[in-house]
Amino acid sequence: MIGLDKVIEDALREDIHTGDITTLAVVPGSRPARARLVAKEPMVLAGIAVAARVFHLLDSTIRFTPRFEDGARLSAGDLIAELEGDSSLLLQGERVALNLIQRMCGTATLTARFVEAVRGTTTRIVDTRKTTPGLRVLEKYAVRVGGGINHRTGLYDGVLIKENHIAAAGGITEAVRRARAYIPHTMKIEVETETLAEVNEALEAGADIIMLDNMTRETMREAVAMIGGRALVEASGGVNLETVRGIAETGVDIISVGALTHSARAMDISMLLEAV
Repeated sequence: MIGLDKVIEDALREDIHTGDITTLAVVPGSRPARARLVAKEPMVLAGIAVAARVFHLLDSTIRFTPRFEDGARLSAGDLIAELEGDSSLLLQGERVALNLIQRMCGTATLTARFVEAVRGTTTRIVDTRKTTPGLRVLEKYAVRVGGGINHRTGLYDGVLIKENHIAAAGGITEAVRRARAYIPHTMKIEVETETLAEVNEALEAGADIIMLDNMTRETMREAVAMIGGRALVEASGGVNLETVRGIAETGVDIISVGALTHSARAMDISMLLEAV
């Protein structure tokens, strides 16, 4: 995973800084220990290799043995992984490893719930750029583990013309024209719309993807019929587990859900250590 080591190294430096005072005081010297990562509630596992990498960056001799792979549906009490190594280093890596894997499991678990909610429709669940700064690559990976699809990774790999771009360009038509002249032929253009009139303008301007932002379900159905398959249709805004099924049934192709990454609850995982 590109950039993973830097994310982990920054997190370890933030936590340990000049030294783990508690461990230095309580666990002097090198003492072998075993540890277990245990799920405390049901969840979709994501980030097992990330947790392993935390300990391997601290000490490459630490043995990290996973008992499940990413994507596994875990129950409370399931043994996720076993570790063996120097007790002080296991303790130093504990919180960073748990912080990362708990967050990733939370995103994967929430994504799986949204995917299940639209099962039987043709609609796909996608994420957004509403991610934790510095952790985007991990959170977007967790979305994929949960069965979702990634939207653009950042500002550099996709065109999404939003209301402020439209205001700055002087309208949807001009914004699309400028974008088409700037980007390579391999890249698609998406336009955010709030009304049926804007949908029609985006369609006439040649948008490849049209986002329906905070529209009612009735308006979404009209927009889907108006577009008639000439562009992909994305719904955004007001999406939660109670509304997502109804939105999918309007016929949209994609539903983007910011909550997958900005509101996912960290799952409860413990590391239990015992001296050898």
